[in-house]
Amino acid sequence: MFILSSNQFSLADKATIKTKKISSLDLMEHAATLCFQWIHKRLEGQPIKIHLFCGVGNNGGDGLVIARLLKIHGYQVFCYVVNFSDKRTDEFLTNYANLKEVGIWPSVINNEDPFPLIDKDDLIIDAIFGNGLSRKPAGFTKKLIQYLNTTNAFILSIDIPSGLFGDKSVNDKNSVIKSNHILTFQGPKLAFLLAENKEYVQTWEVLDIGLDADFINSLNPTIHFIQKEDILSMYKPRNKWDHKGTFGHSLIIGGSFGKIGAVVLASKAALKIGSGLVSAYIPKCGYEIMQISLPEAMVEVDDDQEVHYFNFKTKPNVIGIGPGLGTSEKTSIGFANFLLDNKTPLVIDADALNIMAQHKTLFDSLPEKSVITPHPKELERLIGAWENDYDKLEKTKELSIAKNCIIVIKGAHTVIIDGSNFYFNSSGNPALATAGSGDVLTGLITGCIAQGYSALNAAILGVYLHGKTADIGVTHLGYESFIASSILDFLSDAILDLFNTEDPPKTNTETESMK
Repeated sequence: MFILSSNQFSLADKATIKTKKISSLDLMEHAATLCFQWIHKRLEGQPIKIHLFCGVGNNGGDGLVIARLLKIHGYQVFCYVVNFSDKRTDEFLTNYANLKEVGIWPSVINNEDPFPLIDKDDLIIDAIFGNGLSRKPAGFTKKLIQYLNTTNAFILSIDIPSGLFGDKSVNDKNSVIKSNHILTFQGPKLAFLLAENKEYVQTWEVLDIGLDADFINSLNPTIHFIQKEDILSMYKPRNKWDHKGTFGHSLIIGGSFGKIGAVVLASKAALKIGSGLVSAYIPKCGYEIMQISLPEAMVEVDDDQEVHYFNFKTKPNVIGIGPGLGTSEKTSIGFANFLLDNKTPLVIDADALNIMAQHKTLFDSLPEKSVITPHPKELERLIGAWENDYDKLEKTKELSIAKNCIIVIKGAHTVIIDGSNFYFNSSGNPALATAGSGDVLTGLITGCIAQGYSALNAAILGVYLHGKTADIGVTHLGYESFIASSILDFLSDAILDLFNTEDPPKTNTETESMK
């Protein structure tokens, strides 16, 4: 699924109207009807008060259509026009007249005179501002937004929370609706996936309003939202004549005294994702731990307490390096020398990234399309501080382009950046916020590259399955009891789920209730 900019959505609207030979009113009616159907399915005629706040643009027009359909179906509807401008779109005016025909004369809010009383058990539908907003709400409109946020009523936003920008950071945190749920059109907005907007975006889901898919493809969007169907399209099935050599040889380098567990997790992950062979290169102090913990892996050793010679004899297809490695002077020097000689594809994580952050010239020694997997603090050491999440993405993109590497920024919506292309992940939940989770991800990506996946597809596949294990596992363990080893326990379930054609359970981007 593509994530379009505000301008791209506008162009897609116009192209759809032209291609399908419909009017903008028809498209608005269709989109708003889908919103009504979503609401009606959940309320089933309950006699709650529904307060619709509509702007004077096309988002307000959507709200007016929803109000009309709710009234026709017997709901208790109170509609308000937020009169923040003298300009009205033609679509707004037409639907304003249509609403009057079913007996609703909207109240007009022009100032801060007493706003309507709203009980915590009422429903608020927010259709004030749409995706094209370019300026922060001000004056009485801002005051109204602040008031709605204090009512404790459930707030359902249409397309985007009013006051939230689709493509840039909020510059006034007090001028944005704090939505409980969002019904967004055609695809998610980039703003929904960024941590800085978490207080405005709790849950959301996409309503497919039928925009012209061919036209959208012609825009060559660079931001993607990865879902199961995307993973299925890149999955490599196996056949009866395959053997372990077919699926490659992964080498995991890392570990230091007290941190051998990180290499165990990464190595086990590489095996469980399907790498035909897995070797681990570790300090001598971890030899018995590794052999006992993972008898399927082969082991080579370095010095007693830490890795610094990097003189392994294994000839792998891919190397995952960094888990538990440490950043001592000897290890740092050995790692730098290793990079100068290495031509094997790399997945770089943890302390290997920290060493690179201290010696930025090491980036110049990376093979093309190396995968690096920083968490936010590791990323900050690599690119410096950022002003906001949009700035973080831009700076990371610049690093990816400059060093021709693939960067996996771990987070609630992990994003894989390959040059100018962004791939946001749809799976996962807070259960993954546990020690060792990143080490497992390193092993998953490494094991996928060993099997012949491109570095980009390996990163996308590894990240998705990593997250999916948590979506499945929390239904058995809960969030708190899910640990890094649980990812490995539920990995087979995550893989099998790719072929499950039944409707998936609701995730953190969806909701069945408005309570």
